[in-house]
Amino acid sequence: MLNQFQNHIQNQFPFLRESKFFIAVSGGIDSMVLVNLFRKLNYNFSILHCNFQLRDEESESETQFLRDFCRENQIHYILRYFDTTEYAEEHKLSTQLAARELRYNWFQEKLEKNNYQYLLTAHHADDNLETFIINLSRGTGLEGLTGIPKQNGSIIRPLLPFSRDEILAYAKENNLVWKEDSSNASDKYLRNKIRHQIVPILKELHPTFLANFDKTQKFLNESQTFIDDEVNLKYKDVVQENEGKKVISIEKLLQLQNWKIYLYYWLKLYGFTAWNDIYDLVKANSGKQIYSEAFILLKDRETLLLFKKDSTTESYFLKENEDSLKIPLKIAKSKVDNISIPNKDSIFVDVEKLVFPLEIRKWKEGDVFYPNGMKGKKKLSKFFKDEKYSLYDKNNQWLLCSNDEIIWVIGKRADQRFLANNTTNNILKIEL
Repeated sequence: MLNQFQNHIQNQFPFLRESKFFIAVSGGIDSMVLVNLFRKLNYNFSILHCNFQLRDEESESETQFLRDFCRENQIHYILRYFDTTEYAEEHKLSTQLAARELRYNWFQEKLEKNNYQYLLTAHHADDNLETFIINLSRGTGLEGLTGIPKQNGSIIRPLLPFSRDEILAYAKENNLVWKEDSSNASDKYLRNKIRHQIVPILKELHPTFLANFDKTQKFLNESQTFIDDEVNLKYKDVVQENEGKKVISIEKLLQLQNWKIYLYYWLKLYGFTAWNDIYDLVKANSGKQIYSEAFILLKDRETLLLFKKDSTTESYFLKENEDSLKIPLKIAKSKVDNISIPNKDSIFVDVEKLVFPLEIRKWKEGDVFYPNGMKGKKKLSKFFKDEKYSLYDKNNQWLLCSNDEIIWVIGKRADQRFLANNTTNNILKIEL
């Protein structure tokens, strides 16, 4: 196994030879074998160990075992205790999910703090099979059947080509010592039930089942890569990115065979789950919206708009003695002698009509202004409608105000009440 492992590392992860990396070690057979393999190959690494305090004396025994092992073999290690039960209750998670979240958050923290490039875990081929069956039993798309990735950013899993039997044989052959986790014997966990009751039957039905499964996953991964390439290619034809939003052309989308699949792949990373509602949105009335935790998908005439929820309710102020403001927009003001031809990015106002500080804010219900070039006042909501603003446009439109009255729908239309004219003595130019 050592030679196979060495070839695998040299072919798949040659950069590890010159990299600083951690190995996540529980003290169990898988992680102890991984440590032994890298020690024999003379790699430079450190160990991270989590004590989740879920099995009392047994958890502490594993931690002490690892502490003694690292000291005896002069391996740098970092240990961390977690109150997993409290974290699970606080975040309303299962114990297993809480432990996973705590573990990976801490791993990332240690990578950044210690300037290490990678963290290695001891997931192997049987773990991959178990994950496949779990995802299959819960219902999943193709990406849920492609297995545990050999690398996901800074996380690397170098034992994936090796089975649990191979790892056990190596451990016995090399007289390795490890700690058994008693919870691994309990079938109250879904993964353990699959490990103890289902996988043995599959291996009994076909002695080369695990190897055949590995071939199948390679085919599935190739299929997934093909789909990803196709989805990315069509994305360029159908979706435009414009000022922080994605604009999906419904006409072009519906020209695609199986358009729902494309829409799923384009939107899945944004936290949406109500897929039937999303597919119905394509033919819904303009203005209908679907929300994820952080994003909005809006039907706007012949397009779908994807944009972040706007959490900005803050106002910004430009004082009389300030010449510019950089947040939320870059705005400058300056006194001038004459009125030049204005454009959409500048206005000329009468200083005597202003009350400082000037406020920059978003719109609110009841806002009205007196649009330049029109008679009388107009509700801002009606202005937005006439200008064919989408919900995204409305939520991202800034207003310049004096004493809460609109001076300028910034970049769009000035309020004629504040504009300077040929008789104005004190002219102020305000521009984006």
